[in-house]
Amino acid sequence: MPTASTAAAMKTASVPPQKTAKASAPISATFTKAELQHWHKTMLEMRRFEEKAAALYQQKAIQGFCHLYIGQEAVAAGLKAISHAGDDFITSYRCHALALVCGLSMLEVMGELTGRVVGISKGKGGSMHMFEPSKGFWGGHGIVAAQVPLGAGISFARKYEAEVLNQPNTRVCFTLIGDGAMNAGQVFETFNMAALWKLPTVFVIENNQYGMGTSVPRAAAGELYKRGECFGIPGEKVDGMDFLAVAEAAKRAADWCRAGKGPYLLEMDTYRYRGHSMSDPAKYRTRDDVENVREGRDPIARLQRLLMEQHGVVESYFEEVDEAVKAVVNECAEAALAAPQPSEAELWTDVYPHA
Repeated sequence: MPTASTAAAMKTASVPPQKTAKASAPISATFTKAELQHWHKTMLEMRRFEEKAAALYQQKAIQGFCHLYIGQEAVAAGLKAISHAGDDFITSYRCHALALVCGLSMLEVMGELTGRVVGISKGKGGSMHMFEPSKGFWGGHGIVAAQVPLGAGISFARKYEAEVLNQPNTRVCFTLIGDGAMNAGQVFETFNMAALWKLPTVFVIENNQYGMGTSVPRAAAGELYKRGECFGIPGEKVDGMDFLAVAEAAKRAADWCRAGKGPYLLEMDTYRYRGHSMSDPAKYRTRDDVENVREGRDPIARLQRLLMEQHGVVESYFEEVDEAVKAVVNECAEAALAAPQPSEAELWTDVYPHA
């Protein structure tokens, strides 16, 4: 697991896209070669899965809303890599990749996307509503910023439970927030309560540069990672396209929370390659904008270069892994589409009256 001896390394400004890619510099976060290979494969699984989802959406096998995570894989992987057993995760509607990294099977996620009974919500929730608390995954929420107070609530429950049992609380809730949600009022209300009660919450802003079709500088004043300062919540900006940088910053933040010091705020400087959702043509940016990021900052390519340059892994290894991942994803898609849709009786299960 990573250590945290380079606290200032990631307190930097946003890294601009560059056409000339550079390998990630070695940092104090220590992962073995096998661990790095595992996380490279994990990120590749996220991407190939999302690409398959895009193809199925275009074929109308997936309908409704569908928000892809392509380009942001290092954030989910880096957070999970340093998490402890019992930690919790909650996110917005861009949730497929986090569901996978938390331990949901590809079939459970793809089945949900295609509306089949093998889906994690029996095919009734779709792209934005996946949920498996037994694996520490609390969703998948379609309402902008709704997950933020829920994440604090999970942290409150963990802290309160530990106090009742007279035990130290070491469980952290990683609460992921989109940059567009950062202007919602409940975010600031949550920051206030989390700070007052010293809740063990790592608030993770996934700043992929656009809230739907509006660039962040046009919609949000100031630096997002400083939004917690008035509440006494420390924050920092992280290169969210670098797995190692994410892992080290996340460990530093989680250690702060586990020590009972309260919440911590991380702004992940990342980028989504696709539109806000599958219905978004993304005409607010040029193809060159996206390609510049792909060439210079792609998280999977960066970790691959690190493995090649520092651990001697040959290129043929990555080709074999990619082919194997594609085969698994294709098999998963076929199995999902072969599964039945929910019966009419399922419309009335798991539904509760609201007085």
